[in-house]
Amino acid sequence: MQRTRIKICGITREQDLRAAVDAGADALGFVFYSKSPRCVTLAQAAQLGRALPPFVQSVALFVNPSLDEVRAAAGAMPIALIQFHGDETAEECARIAAAVERPFIRAYRVKPDTDPAALLEWELAYRAASPWFAGLLLDTWVDAYGGAGKVFDWSLIPKELAPRVVLSGGLSVQNATDAVVRVRPYAVDISSGVEESKGIKDARKIAGFVAAVRAADAIIASESNHERSP
Repeated sequence: MQRTRIKICGITREQDLRAAVDAGADALGFVFYSKSPRCVTLAQAAQLGRALPPFVQSVALFVNPSLDEVRAAAGAMPIALIQFHGDETAEECARIAAAVERPFIRAYRVKPDTDPAALLEWELAYRAASPWFAGLLLDTWVDAYGGAGKVFDWSLIPKELAPRVVLSGGLSVQNATDAVVRVRPYAVDISSGVEESKGIKDARKIAGFVAAVRAADAIIASESNHERSP
């Protein structure tokens, strides 16, 4: 099995970036949405970009952006991946990703009545729309853009889709192990669950979250080895 990838989103300070990297995060998220308390300016993005070490991905989060906004962010820092978190259509995502030549993930906000088949259809539509599409990020539906620290019903995720998704929405140090063991996603994404206040991360919570995910990986590996044993 492969280990679960970890993204720490909403990085606004260099000390938080370093705490996430030191804890073992695979990716860091930077918010370019002016209404978010975690939004970074282009100047902040440039400073944070210079602190990024090799082999840690930078993910730029946008909500209904223009091409110029994405280009400006890509010019300010080394963006490895775009995250569309608004009402962007598959065609709009495809057009922007192709223009800046960056792969993208698309957030899907899961409602209590979401049809699991709709998630598969959504993924298929985006995959067909663009070779730059990298996968879905599943978050909890709220009447706003961005997460609200709430968990959605993980059983709505089709088992054949789970290994390809980024699981988000209400994750924390306390529930991360259970989430990964139950869903077995490709990656997990957390922001408010490792903060001391909005936009300010807590290094101990980040380390605790990473440890909780790695504990889940160990459980899954143990179960897999047990199943293979005669």
